[in-house]
Amino acid sequence: MQTGAIRPIPNMLERNLFNQEHEAFRETVRKFYEKEVVPNIEKYEKQQHVDRDLWNKAGDLGLLCTTMPEQYGGSGVDRLYSMILIEEQAYAMDSSTGFSLHSDIVANYINNFGNEQQKQKWLPQMASGEVVTAIAMTEPGTGSDLQAVRTTAVLDGDEYIINGSKIFITNGYLCDMAIVVCKTGNTEKGSANLSLIIVEADRVGFSKGKPLNKIGMKGQDTCELFFADVRVPKENLLGMEGLGFMMLMKELAWERMLVAIICQAGAEAAFAHTVRYTKDRKAFGKPIGTFQNTRFKLAELRTEIDFCRTYLDRCMQLQLEERLGIDAAAAAKYKISDMFSKVVDDCLQLHGGYGYMLEYPIARAYIDNRANRIYAGTNEIMKELISRTL
Repeated sequence: MQTGAIRPIPNMLERNLFNQEHEAFRETVRKFYEKEVVPNIEKYEKQQHVDRDLWNKAGDLGLLCTTMPEQYGGSGVDRLYSMILIEEQAYAMDSSTGFSLHSDIVANYINNFGNEQQKQKWLPQMASGEVVTAIAMTEPGTGSDLQAVRTTAVLDGDEYIINGSKIFITNGYLCDMAIVVCKTGNTEKGSANLSLIIVEADRVGFSKGKPLNKIGMKGQDTCELFFADVRVPKENLLGMEGLGFMMLMKELAWERMLVAIICQAGAEAAFAHTVRYTKDRKAFGKPIGTFQNTRFKLAELRTEIDFCRTYLDRCMQLQLEERLGIDAAAAAKYKISDMFSKVVDDCLQLHGGYGYMLEYPIARAYIDNRANRIYAGTNEIMKELISRTL
């Protein structure tokens, strides 16, 4: 299998988000993926999850929960470091590691809404890799409709009793803790019935299904979670009861940005692999990159990639200033994931028959990419969110 990190072709418009410290961090991340992840991608895909000690290695290098405050084990840096981590994962053509969900979604819920005791207990262990975490939202039959959640948490004295199931949970198989979206009320307003509860994986009644057999992203740990009369102390409630939907909405914009970032970098990686291939592959006695059809198609793809990059970097600037709108984040997720699908399809076509062979990076990119238009809210939901602002 051909794998390996590739450097993207420089954008036509120079990026200006990063300073020297960011670039030094990028070099550390790049070396981590080249040394620890890329040689093991085939192994991860066969076992359907990464090795557990990979989390500890990432923690030792300070690659987990980097944006968390230093007193909780993080580095207290800005979200550009998160962007770098995701970009380098994409340039390595890796879809196995679930670090961003752990570091940039679960950790944010705890840091933003948890009490001091919860922060002290969980964030340092998450930063070191001692604890792997998941966020359990989606249920069989609910999809993007969070207000239709049926997993219940009923207060019984000083404990919640949780019953239900979740599906498509990233990091679910290896997780030591999950933040579970539960129904804690029965008001007519469905959004007021949801709460977020921290559930440790060793609780009696908490079980995990085998890793799900997916079309692509086969090395990523994704499974079902089951809750049968799971008792957790009421101090495991995150924030206040009934405010779960509000908390989810606050973080979903950033989650959608994460998808946009990995799609953008993934498109850049797929394009760079294809340019290299068209220079090396010969037909009719000359490189296929010299044919006008190939050159024009590559010009079209580069233009689309660069236009999306400019929009995404502008969204990132607004994110850093805490001024990014829900509609702009939705547009980034929808447009860039669509663009990625077009890029990998056209790039595979330029590879000809070899593009259909899994030993070529473009084939893996083709099957791994498809989920990006579904998770973090389907692209149809993104269009709905945008249309509501008109």
